[in-house]
Amino acid sequence: MPTLTPYENYLRMLRGEMPEYVPKIQDGSGPMVQMEYNKNWRPAMGTTKPGEIWYDMFGVPYVSEWNANNGSLPAPGQFILEDITKWRDVIKKPAILENIDWEYCASVDLPKLDPQYLVSGGPSIGNGYFQMLVSFMGFDNGLIACFEEPEEVKALLTFLKDLNVEMAKEYIHYYKPGIYSMGDDIAHDRAPFVSLDIFLDIFEPIWRATVTPWKDADCLAAHHNCGVLDEFIPYIVDMGFNAWNPAEPGNDLLAIKAKFPKFAICGGFANNGPATFPETPEEEVRAYVKEALDLYAPGGAFAFLGVIMGPPEDAETARRQAWINDEFEKIRYSYY
Repeated sequence: MPTLTPYENYLRMLRGEMPEYVPKIQDGSGPMVQMEYNKNWRPAMGTTKPGEIWYDMFGVPYVSEWNANNGSLPAPGQFILEDITKWRDVIKKPAILENIDWEYCASVDLPKLDPQYLVSGGPSIGNGYFQMLVSFMGFDNGLIACFEEPEEVKALLTFLKDLNVEMAKEYIHYYKPGIYSMGDDIAHDRAPFVSLDIFLDIFEPIWRATVTPWKDADCLAAHHNCGVLDEFIPYIVDMGFNAWNPAEPGNDLLAIKAKFPKFAICGGFANNGPATFPETPEEEVRAYVKEALDLYAPGGAFAFLGVIMGPPEDAETARRQAWINDEFEKIRYSYY
């Protein structure tokens, strides 16, 4: 029988130590440990019902999509910035950030947390920096701006980074977090959206400056990035991140594990792959779970993330998710 709780076991993995059994990423998140934003300063986001619009703190309209687990994306064709050189006229510091009572927020938020978990997450002005750029401008104009006006893109992202760092310092002081989570979906399922040169010129310095105050406060750090971005991982490790999710299997995860044996690979399962297909039988879905653990669990530094994409109220999606969860629980204790 295991002697460590799932959270203790996950934390051991995150610290680069050998876990007692295979963790899953949910073990380390409590209620997804992202800090609950206090309503005194979090902007009203409205509804996230499919098809209905809500606005972020910069005024970007978002719409939720039922087929993507109610995930939200900027509303098509309703971008707020057309010309990157005019960003200073459009992107302002949100008034909601001017008078945050951090001491009050902490006094309300901290008692709600399960004391077994380290305080995790942290405030953010929005999604990751690449995601915010394309939410302001759209993918086409955002990518064109990276080529044609890189200095203006850097200036905009530096402005956003300074807001994040300003909040981070207050949050660290009042909340005393132990784990920081940062995301920026800069890749698709075959490659990054930007070249390595553009990443190093524009995005890497911004990511590094964002995580620095958290690492200076001795926080563990987890990086979220979907898609295939093998070539960016050495820089993510060098920034001080301890883990990466969802670590999709289109990446060469075995090579990354070999090169960075203490860097936690959290994922290893294709959330839009054959396990989601209605024609894939139960025994094959279960076999995919075992295949992932057989590949990535040896040596530690791995947490399973077996979550499949699909409509949240779809009975078939729920059934397949149940097979995955059940198979993982059956075999997770047999690897260490």
